[in-house]
Order: sequence, then structure tokens, then C-alpha cells
Amino acid sequence: MRTLGMRLVFVFVLGAINVVFAPSSLCADIGQVPEVRKTLTLDSDWRFMRSDIADGGAVSLDDSGWQPISLPHSVNADSAMNGKTHRGAAWYRRLVTLTKSAVDIDKHTYLEFDGAALATDVWINGAKVGHHDGGFARFRFDITPYIKLGSNVVAVRVDNSKVLDIAPLGGDYTLFGGLYRNVRLVTTQDVHVDMQDYGSSGVTFTAKNVTPKSAALTWMVRLANDRERAAKVHLIARLVDAQHTAVATVSKVVDLPPHGVTPISLDARLDIPHLWQGVADPYLYDSEIELVTDAAQPVPLDHIVIPVGIRDIRIDADKGLLINGQVVSVHGVNIHQTILPGKGSAVSDADIDADYQMLGDLGVTGLRFAHYQHAAHGYDLADQKGYLVWTELPMSSQVNGSEAFQINITQQLRELIRQNINHPSVFVWGLGNEIYKVDDVSARLLDAMHKLAHEEDPSRATTYANCCSEIDGPQASHSDVIGSNVYFGWYNGNFADLGPWIDKNHSRRPATAEAISEYGAGASVLQQEDPPLRPKPASHWHPEQYQALYHEAAWKQLEAKPWLWATFIWVGFDFPSAGRNEGDRAGINDKGLITFDRTVKKDAYFWYQSNWTAKPLVYITSRRNTERSVADVDVKIYSNQPSVSVRLNGVDQGTQAVVGHIALWHVKLTPGRNHIEAVAEAASDNIDWLYQPQPQHPPPAP
Repeated sequence: MRTLGMRLVFVFVLGAINVVFAPSSLCADIGQVPEVRKTLTLDSDWRFMRSDIADGGAVSLDDSGWQPISLPHSVNADSAMNGKTHRGAAWYRRLVTLTKSAVDIDKHTYLEFDGAALATDVWINGAKVGHHDGGFARFRFDITPYIKLGSNVVAVRVDNSKVLDIAPLGGDYTLFGGLYRNVRLVTTQDVHVDMQDYGSSGVTFTAKNVTPKSAALTWMVRLANDRERAAKVHLIARLVDAQHTAVATVSKVVDLPPHGVTPISLDARLDIPHLWQGVADPYLYDSEIELVTDAAQPVPLDHIVIPVGIRDIRIDADKGLLINGQVVSVHGVNIHQTILPGKGSAVSDADIDADYQMLGDLGVTGLRFAHYQHAAHGYDLADQKGYLVWTELPMSSQVNGSEAFQINITQQLRELIRQNINHPSVFVWGLGNEIYKVDDVSARLLDAMHKLAHEEDPSRATTYANCCSEIDGPQASHSDVIGSNVYFGWYNGNFADLGPWIDKNHSRRPATAEAISEYGAGASVLQQEDPPLRPKPASHWHPEQYQALYHEAAWKQLEAKPWLWATFIWVGFDFPSAGRNEGDRAGINDKGLITFDRTVKKDAYFWYQSNWTAKPLVYITSRRNTERSVADVDVKIYSNQPSVSVRLNGVDQGTQAVVGHIALWHVKLTPGRNHIEAVAEAASDNIDWLYQPQPQHPPPAP
């Protein structure tokens, strides 16, 4: 931690990690390394039962009547639209036929889960091999003693019941269950990079003292020796640029004791680094870790390729966020992991790609990953696109003071950090969200997680999403920097309250760097009212126009506070929340800028796009309010162009300057179809509204 005047400045510098088990194509340029790990995907040919059963792991069990499925798979995929959620046990079984070409049973083989919710038990050939609590992180079991050549029975019991010792205990979202991410077998040599480090790669890459002139590089590699005897090995680390040229290389000969894990540090210097600069320049290097025998003719033992980014990030209470010394506006949305109708949380990488394309088109520079560890592909995309990510521990709404609960959240925080510590996109560790009960238990747990986060990663600041009081309250006093969840004009207060409230916080704790972690309002694209009255949040009437007005007012106040280190809309996409019954349906939180099925971008989406992007945009609002009963109406345009012209039924309505990304015309519709065109020099838009005059009734007889 450094200080700037009387203001806190948090400094963190690091790289990204994404393990690739096969050798990269770049090896042909810098030294070909043969494949030494074997990977067998296990995503097909499963059988599934959505209930509990005794002896579900037994080899002799007849599962021929179970439902055939493929992974990823959610036990709640068919209930995401109606608010009904299965909370309980479910079983998955499949046969795995192992041959020498598929897996070497004389080496070490791990069963790897990218995520399973919420508690997982695994049997191989009738033997219990492991248990894992937590629904969002990668985890592995060493199944070497349990497998054999030929047919193997794999049985998995997954239970997403609420358990008081497993986080999360609450939250405004549907907790999907099942094997909703991919599963695979990974076989390594008996000397290898550690596979048992909380689901991580076993490799940490860091860059310190980063400037445009140089950076000090460090690789920390955990080496595992599963042999009965000591092993002497040669460890090599290379940094490779985008042109496949090795720009830094370091190596070390290491003696490894038998049956143990040894952390090894390798240091190097990089001159004139190409820095990762967020969305402006999300440059990534490749880092190679190569492990071979120490011999005249070395034998490959392990090989990992890791995309990494080099950057310096600082959070300052007065300036906001700086990347490599440059102030950057971190603005964007909160997102849950990609959840889709008919799939639930069991989505593909292509589904996640589609979501991130819409977020990129919106113009985000940051994302808050609510409220748990997301799929690895999301972090990878954030690295590649330059989005700054707040990722957090699933300690939301409720906590438990038991020793078992603290053990579980400690495990989940270690998994979160060790699996994601090297992503350049990740810039803060979130300790939790909206713990409603303010007491000694919540204070003790937040303090413990803050301390643990700094033990695991001294380079990053911790944060917390505080709701909904001022930041000098007790819940907001357990992290380095703070975020506030505020909804003025929706749940409480008025639109104009937001700016003064932020200023008041800033005056109360001027040395604390502040963010707005959530703000937003509900909207149904099926419900139209122009001009809208203020709706009740718990009601079944959430007109789209009110959400747009909310965000117009909120963003104007937020962008006037450049010292905020981040602002995140709640939320990017409508999402399932089993406890809700409001808007146009039950079980959906409709505060998204995009509908749950991804088919409609709401008016508010284009408000932010006009503010956040340079691609020419002209957008006519209230476009879904197609049937009009009043002739005198407003035509409101969102645009990033200097001026826009409007024509109504081919008749010129004049040209107006776009002020604050809005231009407004008052026009008179004619009965029947009305065609409205909005044209700027580089963009245009058009819509049709149908005007049907209300019948005139004669006054009642006297």
C-alpha cells in the first residue's frame, strides 16, 4: 500500500493465466515440446436422475432407465422461466473405457470438474474418491488408485440443497444445480506441475516495477514429485510475444524430494514491455513452463502454456483508477454467469462469447462478476478484450458463524484467488455482497476474508458491495476500497438524490476509494408507457420507458464524479431469481439492459451505447410503444452524433443539435401508420407507430 497525500493508493501488478495442456503452435519457433499431458473429455454419454438414490455409486446399479444427457447439464434448465427450482440431490453416471492411447494408468490421472453445484461426491468403480463443497470453482480428484484399463464406472452425486455450512446461504438469484460445466480426465507424468493446488494451474506469473522501460518478472511454480525417490529436474520458463519470439527466458535445475510439492521461483527482466492497457490495448504474451529431466538427453515431464498480461494498476481516492499511470473510466455492468432459457447455467463457450459481444458493443470497460466465481472462459475473454473485472466470494445476504462455514468460505476464497490471480483483467477481490445482518459474526468473517485475500495476493485491493447505507457504516469498514449498491428513484428516494449522496460519502471518508457497485431499475419490453409514471418495484408493471429515464438521470450524475474507481449497472442481462414475482412474470429479475432470452436490447442499452461508444449511433426510443392513442407525442433520440434530422411521414421536422446524447422533437401523428425517420451524417434509424384516435363520446344528458 502506498499513500498519495492523505489518500489511499492501491497498487497491483500481474499477469493472466489460462492453462493449455497441449503444446502451443508457437513451439515450432522456439523449440518443439512434445505433448506430455493427456486429456480425455467426459462430456458425452452420461445418464442422469433428478432425485436421490441409495448406493448410487455401486458398479452393479442398473441405470439403463435414467435420462441420457451430455454435459454441461443443469438440473434446473427447464425451470428458469417460471421461478420453480429444484433444490436437492441428483445423480450422474457413465462408463469410461480407458485404453493405453487414451490414458496411461501407470502415471497420475485426475478427474477435473470445471464446476458443479453445490456439494459433489464422486465414486470410481464403486469406491468413494472425493467430496467437494462449493458450486463455482474448478476442483480435481486424484483417481490414480481407482481406475483400470477397460471399463470404469464413474458416478457423481451433486446436491444444490441449502446447507448452512456452504456459501452462498442467500442471494437474489436462482442457484442452478448439476454438472453445469465441463468434466475431463487429465493424466500427468509422475513428476509434474502440481494439480492439487485448489484447482489452480500450479503456476503464478507476476510482473513488478512495471514501467514502459522494463518489468521484473517472476514465475512461482509448484512442482510435484510422486515418485518413491528424489528427482533432479530442469525447469524452464519463457515469455513469448505475439510474434512467437521468446523475449525472456530463465531456467533452474531443481532437486525434488519424493512424495512432495516444492515451490520454485524463477526471476527474469523484460525490457520495453508491451503493456496491457485495458480496452485501449489488451496485449497478451504467452508464457511457457517446461519441465524436463536433468540429463544429457532430457525427457519431457510437463509443459504448460499461459497467456499473460503485464500492467500496473492503481486505485486512488481522488483520481479513480489508473492503468500504467493513465486514468481510465471503469464503467460497465454487473453480470451473472451466462444463463439461458432451456439451458440454465449449463452453457457453452459460444454462448458466453455471444454475451460478451453484446457487452463489447455496449462499450463496457469493466465488469462485475456477481456474486461468485464465473466460468474460466469469461475471465479469458475479459483478458483478451481488456475489461477490468471485479470478482467476488459468494458470501451474500446471509452468513453463518459456525467454524464449518468459515472453513468453507476460506476454501472458496483460496480457489477464487489461486485460479484467477494472474488474469490482468481481475483488479479487485470482492469479499461479499449485501450481508443484511450487521453483527459481530459478519464483521469477523469479513475481517478474516480481507486478511486471507492479502495473504494470498498482497498486490490487489479488497472490496465489498455495501447496501444500502453510507460508507462509514460498520459493513463498509472491512475492505481496502468500497462499493455501494444504490437505487435512488427505484426502491427509495428520487433520481436527483444519487449525486449528493455520493458527495456526502466522499466527504465522510475522503481517504477511501469509492465505487458504485450497483444501480438500476426494472423494465419489461412488453410493458410500455410514454411518458411513464413511477412504478412500484414489487408490482407487475415495469414500463421500459421508466428504466430509460432512471439511467439517463443516474449516468449524468455518475460521470460527473471521475474520482469513482468504477461504476456498474445492475444488470447486463435479465436473469432468473426464484424468489421474485414482479414485472411481466415470476422468477425473473428484469433490471437487465438486455432481455433474458437475448432477443431485445432495451432503450437503456442504447442510452449507454450513445455515451460509451464512438461508432456512429442514432436510436429512436419508445420504439416498442407502437400503438398510440394520443396524436401529440415526443420523439426522443439517443445519439453520439453532433446533430440529427427527423422526418415524419416524409415531412421534414427539422434538425437539432444532440445535447448530452439526447435530442427531442414534439410531433403530431396522423390517424393510421406513421413512419418516423431519424438521420445523422453517419447513422440513421426508423420506426413505425400506429395512431388510433380514441372515440369521442357525447357528454351525458343533463
